[in-house]
Amino acid sequence: MAIPRVVVYPPDEAGGRHVLIADVRVGTAFSLHDLTVFLQAAGLEGWDELDVAAWDQIEWRGGGPDAWSA
Repeated sequence: MAIPRVVVYPPDEAGGRHVLIADVRVGTAFSLHDLTVFLQAAGLEGWDELDVAAWDQIEWRGGGPDAWSA
């Protein structure tokens, strides 16, 4: 499986972070769980929040996996 490009944008005023997977906006994540669900739907089945938080292929903008508020 090819690894998709993943970009997580800075939190907005509501604490949501826009998520792009393979240059397609897949939604707004409000937690690491939400991001994990998006990635599972994109083919990273079996991954949990710990896997996603440790994955170095995510381009985190405006804070890492612990930043969920503006």
